[in-house]
Amino acid sequence: MNILERFLQAETNTQELYEDVMSFIISYHIRCGEFEGNEYIIKKMDRTNFILFPEYTDADGEREIHGAISIYRNNLIKEINNYAQVKGIQVIELN
Repeated sequence: MNILERFLQAETNTQELYEDVMSFIISYHIRCGEFEGNEYIIKKMDRTNFILFPEYTDADGEREIHGAISIYRNNLIKEINNYAQVKGIQVIELN
């Protein structure tokens, strides 16, 4: 299973999680920053480019990142909405 599939399973499995993630992604008021989910971090590089990665803490309290992907905004929204529809989550309609 790839990083995107694991991200979708971990971070968009309820309506509330879906809405929180989508609000961060589609917000034009947040130009860059991080969204800390249950297991994954969504790093907003700018309004159209994102990096997704799982973040773990080792025994020494150091941050470990074992893999990451970069993804374009429209592709990320499409993947999240497709997954949400399969799970029966009501998707946000974008213009």
